[in-house]
Amino acid sequence: MDLQYQLKSGSYYLYDMRDEPSRATGERRCRLKTDDVAIAFDASTGVLHQHGSPLRIHSWAMGARRRLRAAGAQDAANDIVVVSGPLPVEELNKCLHIAGYARRMFNRLASVPHGKFPRSSARAGRTTH
Repeated sequence: MDLQYQLKSGSYYLYDMRDEPSRATGERRCRLKTDDVAIAFDASTGVLHQHGSPLRIHSWAMGARRRLRAAGAQDAANDIVVVSGPLPVEELNKCLHIAGYARRMFNRLASVPHGKFPRSSARAGRTTH
């Protein structure tokens, strides 16, 4: 699937860009709508496992860690990271399309702008002394 998140009215909308837009509205069918978004990935490699609503992703991660620990794969279980909240749409979409990008984004998370503010307004609010 060629998935892409878009931010509309403060919510994240997930679309499959292979879907044909509606003839009546020109919009594609929305696969997911959520106020915040979460991604689960391996911290060591950046391999993306899951993305979507935070409740579902945190639940998936807890189950995956439990199964890995039961199988004796403690290191693999500890490697699963979940990041959730208002992530920038550009960064989120890069995580979906660029292998290992989630790790790069995670390493820069403190400097990544708040996801629900457009980049231009986030910069406009900064002052220099």
